[in-house]
Amino acid sequence: MLGHLSFGVADLARSTAFYDAAMGALGFERVWTSEHGVGYGAPGGNDKLALFPRADALAPGAGFHLAFDAPDRASVHRFHAAAIAAGGTDDGAPGPRPHYGATYYAAFVIDPDGYKLEAVHQ
Repeated sequence: MLGHLSFGVADLARSTAFYDAAMGALGFERVWTSEHGVGYGAPGGNDKLALFPRADALAPGAGFHLAFDAPDRASVHRFHAAAIAAGGTDDGAPGPRPHYGATYYAAFVIDPDGYKLEAVHQ
């Protein structure tokens, strides 16, 4: 359904370090880099998430989050650990979320700019 998403970030270098780690844990990579931003996607593919420096960047408020598909439960754990180590904030440790579905396994973090992110394996 979605072609891609773009986020404004206050500090591109800080966000690039965070997303390199978090996306790498899920098997995604930085697919382009310029002085104007960076893009992440599947290896050899186009970007699905782009980050652009914006001094006045504000994360959306309550109710917004972005969920990334994880290939397995171990990837959910790697995402969470990598995101925390790279400056993110825990917002829900890896584990089952039966209230979302019988096979729903996820972890939640807040990135350095306040965006709520999820890695989910179903």
